[in-house]
Amino acid sequence: MKIAVTRLAGKEGRDKARCAAFGHACYSVHPLRSEIHNDVVAAFTDAVGHENFDCIFFTSALPAKIFGPFLKKTPRVIAIGPETARELERCGITCETLPGFYSRDFVPYLGDWIKGKTIGIPRADVPNPTLIDSIVNAGGTAREFRCYQLVPTDEPLDLCAAEAILFTSAMSFTKAIWTPRPDLLVMAIGEITAETMMREGTFPVIVGDGSLEGTLGALNEYRGRMRVIR
Repeated sequence: MKIAVTRLAGKEGRDKARCAAFGHACYSVHPLRSEIHNDVVAAFTDAVGHENFDCIFFTSALPAKIFGPFLKKTPRVIAIGPETARELERCGITCETLPGFYSRDFVPYLGDWIKGKTIGIPRADVPNPTLIDSIVNAGGTAREFRCYQLVPTDEPLDLCAAEAILFTSAMSFTKAIWTPRPDLLVMAIGEITAETMMREGTFPVIVGDGSLEGTLGALNEYRGRMRVIR
């Protein structure tokens, strides 16, 4: 299938190769763009240099791209998924990768180690009280650095060539300008995105596990079932 994947402009990474591995083609559409807060970038880099954190949690690949080249010495580093880990490792930063693809997996992964620890979290300027509360409730201290803002492009998504659209975040859906079609297969990368879509009256046919690969696997399983039914 030809899949339109919502991404920040210039942040497509290896999407085409990853889709091809599952037998599909893709291209990027851009409901959002990023605006970097340079003062916050400088503050976080300085805090890492002064060893203010026991652990850094990268919740997406973009902060890894922003900070990776500037971080010469780091404490324990956790990446939310393999693409984020790949960005860090490209900059020579050793990291661990969460077994799941949601920030809610962070505290269970650290377990009792988190008690008394300070966690630095460079991320988008989007609230995530669930993550912060879970760190605090586990006995840790969370220090957020909202280093970039997600801004709507206000441009209609080009879906003329698409047979499917994959929304990769809740915000990419809520800020997207697009027109549903009966022949357009709608997909959500994970359950949080799917829940937001359903609240707005859009019911995704495919819901992934929070990763592109997991979503493509679910798509292939769905298509296999449809062939059997037919």
